[in-house]
Amino acid sequence: MTFTANDVTYVPRAIPSGTLDGLRVVDDAGRGTEPFTDEEGGAILRCCLRRSAAGERIALVSYAPLRRWAAGAGVDPGAYDEQGPVFVHAGGCAGFAGDGLPFARAHRAVRRYSADGRILGGALAGVGGLDAAFRDAFDDPDVAFVHVRAVEYGCFLYEVRRT
Repeated sequence: MTFTANDVTYVPRAIPSGTLDGLRVVDDAGRGTEPFTDEEGGAILRCCLRRSAAGERIALVSYAPLRRWAAGAGVDPGAYDEQGPVFVHAGGCAGFAGDGLPFARAHRAVRRYSADGRILGGALAGVGGLDAAFRDAFDDPDVAFVHVRAVEYGCFLYEVRRT
């Protein structure tokens, strides 16, 4: 799924399915996964970029998005390496199939990263302000990708790259 703003196409990326398969067994902190039934619903799922429905089987796992990206890119994230909690479906799911930006109806933070995995800055995006935050970020040619994060706890939500 992509979206375009000011003639630039962006791609929101959920956690890749191959990565999810591993996280559902052992997470990035080395802990085994313990699935549970979400009785209330509303958890932000990073596998399909939607909120959970009541009764779905989900798991809370530790995920290190920059570490995994850096390993694939052949760079060292250094001190910027971090891991944090994310909710995912306990079993397979269809992945992100939405139209538009996920979780755009809340305040979000956009953290910019260079091609060598260093933080280049960040911005708070107000409700509906993600388009402008992406334009501002990607106007800088040194920005390779951004992470969208929840303001409330700073948790990773998803990655965005330009095409």
